[in-house]
Amino acid sequence: MIEALVLAGSRNEGELRYCSSASYEALIPLGAKYMVEYVVDALSAANSIGKIVIVGPGKELADRYDFNNIQVVNPEGDMVQNALTGLKYLESSTRILVVTADIPLITPGAVDDFVSLCGDQQADLYYPVIPREVINNYFGVNKRTYVNLKDGVFTGGNIFLLNPVMVSQCISKGEKLINARKSPLKLCRLVGFIFLIKYLMKIVTLHSATRKASSLLEINGKAVISMYPQLGIDVDKPGDYDLVSKNLKIAR
Repeated sequence: MIEALVLAGSRNEGELRYCSSASYEALIPLGAKYMVEYVVDALSAANSIGKIVIVGPGKELADRYDFNNIQVVNPEGDMVQNALTGLKYLESSTRILVVTADIPLITPGAVDDFVSLCGDQQADLYYPVIPREVINNYFGVNKRTYVNLKDGVFTGGNIFLLNPVMVSQCISKGEKLINARKSPLKLCRLVGFIFLIKYLMKIVTLHSATRKASSLLEINGKAVISMYPQLGIDVDKPGDYDLVSKNLKIAR
């Protein structure tokens, strides 16, 4: 079984503060549960997951997760610092599952399927991509960040299977790519002019995009195609909150 790390230490200082006054995004209520509880409950019910460490507000979560296989650790800073903090409490020496607290529609089946798609788990990083039609067929046409590739249009999921020694490198360098995605000049500097032109011409394949990302992160990475749309719906703005509330049948 794989150990899991749940990142739940983000302060509620973005657009979601208009949905809830909770101090942390993970503590935003969805019905009778915090948002993070849906994620932890799915991991707990998954056959492939063993110990779970939650890096989040201990005062609010400790009493809810007073179990041997679930441990709550207080956050110590940004995402990278919190990931490194959580790793100290995990015993795995091979691969760990890292999940953000903002995908409350995640299911045990989606978790087990993703782990199965990772196969021999020899890569440093496994990352799920979900076809746009899978998202639209399940949720209806939805505004998400999609990547147009030669072999399809995809969005990413907020779940990763990682070599723990690569966590700091993957997250810190990955944040640079995420922060640059809306600036063509910054993105061009990172990925290279030729690659960017190929992308704009829609002749970049998923395989070549994965190779480029692996090169930029200096790791052996692999994208896997998941047919579970729940992995592609993260909650970071009011519209996402409304969509998730509707799917969980929570009255607003």
